[in-house]
Amino acid sequence: MPRVKFWFLRHGQTDYNARGLSQGAADIPLNDTGRAQARDAAPLLAGRGIAGIATSPMQRARETADIVNETIGVPILVEPDLREVVFGGMEGQPLHPWFGEWLDGRFTPDGAESFADITRRAAEAMGRVLAHPGPLLVVSHGAFFRALRGLMRLDLDGRTENARPILCEPIGQDWRATPVG
Repeated sequence: MPRVKFWFLRHGQTDYNARGLSQGAADIPLNDTGRAQARDAAPLLAGRGIAGIATSPMQRARETADIVNETIGVPILVEPDLREVVFGGMEGQPLHPWFGEWLDGRFTPDGAESFADITRRAAEAMGRVLAHPGPLLVVSHGAFFRALRGLMRLDLDGRTENARPILCEPIGQDWRATPVG
């Protein structure tokens, strides 16, 4: 993954998020709380020098990007490989207890991408995205950001909050991911 500064924003809340269900490739829309979260994130990103937005094509991410962009007003690039992981037979199901085993590579649901698969896809997508003039705002998904955290050699534990901006920047040989707001 290119060692350049970027911003990350997980999409706003959906009804599946509110219920603790895995979404994966299910193209679930934002709920009203998610739209409000995206509106609240926008001023936190304004004035940060963001040159463009790269977003997942999934409607929850795309709508989040569009709402934020009403404030920051930069070009939007839709990158298909920023989409969420395919969770196969576990989509629409509670995340626990299987999710930790999926992260560890000990379990992959039927019809799903493995954590290694999404990590490879994330590295390739970020290579393409971060080749654009930046810094960029990347609007994507929770499991996708876990893969990025792995690529940045950061702790995989902990949920990524909906619509909370995270500044990701290389520091020497390491990376730092700093939530804002």
